[in-house]
Amino acid sequence: MLAFGEELSGYELKKWADWSIRFFYWSPSFSQVYTELKKLEKHGFVTSRVKHDNGVRGRRLYTITAAGTAAVRRWSNEAPIDPPILKHGVMLRIWLGHLNEPGRLKEILREHIEYVEKMRRRAAADAAGGAAQPAWAYAVIVLRWSERYYAAEKELAEQLIADIDAADAVIRSAKVGDELSHPKPTPGAWRQVEQQTKQAHPDLD
Repeated sequence: MLAFGEELSGYELKKWADWSIRFFYWSPSFSQVYTELKKLEKHGFVTSRVKHDNGVRGRRLYTITAAGTAAVRRWSNEAPIDPPILKHGVMLRIWLGHLNEPGRLKEILREHIEYVEKMRRRAAADAAGGAAQPAWAYAVIVLRWSERYYAAEKELAEQLIADIDAADAVIRSAKVGDELSHPKPTPGAWRQVEQQTKQAHPDLD
């Protein structure tokens, strides 16, 4: 964010992260923002000054240095491509759906759909607002990508709701396996499936 050339406080950086990169990457806590700013200043990538406004407690403002800009440019151009990491708590709960009731799983998914629709609308609004700034042209197209991502996430969740009844029918048709009336898979079945998949698709390693 400092690479866009504006002098910003840690608070402003956090708010901007909430407005922009949280849609597709992550939004740091205030403590993380200030910790990283101190590290960047120590390495000479940013400088800071304290600004006093009308006698109010001073604000520390940060500006990127030429070395900092060069480091960001180098990372953006040369760093290895990191695979995205998906940590989807809702999907983990559906994966453990055999421990729950279908109605509750649908409630969880509807709550998730409400959230992703809110994020989709917010990303669209932020993209429209950012379009007025030519320097944000690339940020805007990523926000538009975020809008499409959340629209797709909503569609996938809606399909899962439709799939739950079929999954529940499979569960109910299986032989009861434990005290909670949950069917148990054959011991070691996941290992067999893993091996069969590797043999059938050696190109997927």
